[in-house]
Amino acid sequence: MLKLLIVDDEQSVRYSFRKLLTASYLVSEASDADKALEVFKSDKPDLVILDIEMPGKDGIEVLKVIKDISPKTPVIIITAYGTGDRVIKAMKFGAYEYIEKPFDVPRLMAVIEEALRGIKTNEPTLEGDQPAILFKPAIDSNAMVGESPAIKEVFKLIGRVAASDANILIVGESGTGKELVAGAIHRYSERSANPFIAINCAAIPEALLESELFGFEKGAFTGADRQKIGRFEQANTGTIFLDEIGDMSLSLQAKLLRVLQEGAVERLGSSKTIKVDVRIVAATNRNLESDIVSKSFREDLFYRLKVITISLPPLRMRKEDIPILVKHFLEKHSGSTRNNVLTINPDALTKLIDHAWPGNIRELENVIKRAIILAKGSTLGVEDLLDGQELPVTNPTTENARLFAYLNPRIMAQPGEIYTKAVGEFEKDLLIWALAETQWNQLQAAKLLGISRVMLHERVNKFNLTDGSR
Repeated sequence: MLKLLIVDDEQSVRYSFRKLLTASYLVSEASDADKALEVFKSDKPDLVILDIEMPGKDGIEVLKVIKDISPKTPVIIITAYGTGDRVIKAMKFGAYEYIEKPFDVPRLMAVIEEALRGIKTNEPTLEGDQPAILFKPAIDSNAMVGESPAIKEVFKLIGRVAASDANILIVGESGTGKELVAGAIHRYSERSANPFIAINCAAIPEALLESELFGFEKGAFTGADRQKIGRFEQANTGTIFLDEIGDMSLSLQAKLLRVLQEGAVERLGSSKTIKVDVRIVAATNRNLESDIVSKSFREDLFYRLKVITISLPPLRMRKEDIPILVKHFLEKHSGSTRNNVLTINPDALTKLIDHAWPGNIRELENVIKRAIILAKGSTLGVEDLLDGQELPVTNPTTENARLFAYLNPRIMAQPGEIYTKAVGEFEKDLLIWALAETQWNQLQAAKLLGISRVMLHERVNKFNLTDGSR
């Protein structure tokens, strides 16, 4: 029987775990860090469930020692707090997953079973089966804020890739926070003390972009009256973020490919090769696969850049994060104006939640910033949003609802409910397809979809899917 170690300073929590797990596992427990390490060394458990918040040494310190002793032992972090630097660091030091209190028991059991399955079968873990990183919602221009399932999946992947040196491709609509993600990857990487250089490939004319990226020697072209160091050299030993990479010309793509292949650049007007050690994080709001078909983007460069892909959800797919984002932007921008706006009334917040947000988080931030400047009091109201103009909403009109129901008779819903119903039907169909493609192997289906097996398991239960579902 596999052995589990439960580490928590609350007796009631240890009792709950013991009652839940003793039928299937041998369970030992510890109430503090020193006792935990003592039991770990003597019992050699197969898995550890570890609280972060403990008197004396906290869970992060215990995690580091456990991983030094036995790097392959999975450690599941439990915490009453869904944000904070310690959770981010927990991932960096090798935590398998984190579970927030109060526990969702089916999810907890699924995570434990999945972690132990890797031990029993020696299977590699999935990309998504790592602890979710929740970034501290401080008043910080670089902070990433959100608690929705969609953004938590992104945070998990950020945490997993940050410690590696792999090239990253971030995809998502304009305004979804691609540069924030790139910055987070750098901030929690081993290169964090070194430069982070960002450049928008769409904002600089092609004739200037090459010299910006690679630099030039004095006299290389008319007006080159001095030597200039390029962005790749500036980013040496650090990270370079190439935003809107899909707008780069084919000739520059070829030169970028050479940098990726050889780890070297040449300044314009020079034949000298300069070695650079740079991690590349690229981003785009374009469909690069379509651009490859149309011959406007190089296929070889695409596969070099997308060692790992992070897809950012649009704001309309994570509307539960809007109140958190609004609070964050109120705190961020109130101090930069003469107005001290700290709150928003419920009607105004409802208006923001109902808005379509084609410009995503950037649009939301700009709306809040403008409203703060124009507000007459300390609380934002509907009249302060876009100077009283009506915000368009995502709910379809009755005629659109009837048309949608005509086009897809399976989705029988009242106007205002159609979006949720449609997304649910699509999600269900996608799950059934992936499971059918993999002969109902949930591990393989999760890999095919690019999600964790735990997430897939939750969705299968949500839709009551069984082999043969249609």
